Amino acid sequence: MPASSASFTVACLQMRSTRDPAINRETVLSGIRQAAMAGAVYVQTPEMTSLIVRDRKELFAKVSDQVHDPLIAAAREIAREKRITVHLGSLPLRENDRIANRAIIIDADGEIAATYDKIHLFDVDLPHGESWRESATYTGGHQAVLAPLHTHSGTHMLGLTICYDLRFPHLYRALAEIGADILTAPACFTRQTGEAHWQVLQRARAIENGAFVISAAQGGLHEDGRQTYGHSIIVDPWGRVLAEADAEPGLVLASIDPALVAQARGQIPSLRHTRLFSLPSEEADDTVVPIRGGDA
Repeated sequence: MPASSASFTVACLQMRSTRDPAINRETVLSGIRQAAMAGAVYVQTPEMTSLIVRDRKELFAKVSDQVHDPLIAAAREIAREKRITVHLGSLPLRENDRIANRAIIIDADGEIAATYDKIHLFDVDLPHGESWRESATYTGGHQAVLAPLHTHSGTHMLGLTICYDLRFPHLYRALAEIGADILTAPACFTRQTGEAHWQVLQRARAIENGAFVISAAQGGLHEDGRQTYGHSIIVDPWGRVLAEADAEPGLVLASIDPALVAQARGQIPSLRHTRLFSLPSEEADDTVVPIRGGDA
């Protein structure tokens, strides 16, 4: 389908963030310049853009609060210079004795337009002995967030999420119901879970909500020993993959046509068909209660 005059270009910067925030900062700034040169009006970086380190003591020694974070300051300056919206997918930021896993939206004027703290923390035990306990270090968010993306075709609303949030579809439905037409899930997916579930979850969130999904990712073997899946991805509201990376760092771009949101939601108007329902009470007997779904 040919792009309309309302279409605009978006970019995902896939990274392999290191234990050195200065190196990661230069990678981000270089990627933003490349995205702007390619005509992107929006560029997204992955979860844990500024630093990936497993050791908790080292992590605390290398992070600052939002006001003093050097990557945020540098990204604000280059966003203003290049007239591009920068979505720092997430940064570890000090919040008293804890750390927030926070997304930062910086508009083309260099102003912070929105922030979002990751709601769902990754506390899991995977096969083959891989375990993660984000809640031991990070504080979870409590607020769903929309952020404006201003383009020549108007203002579009970004629904902000991060990584493990992707497995909680009610969050995306809530964001779509309050106006999100572009959903975002910057991530640091493990290689193991990414190979199994990454693309299907991205496409599912797009299809369920008739929305674009844009997700930049970490990819490859990191200095702290973890392996991330990569495959930064841009999906249209019908679930078609417009662009996808492999596991290597680099830039992924796609032109998105906002008219496709209304088209998909018109063809499958599930956002308008949501109905309240009750669940069996604890006092109910063991009778099987049939659940009738709609036409798929």
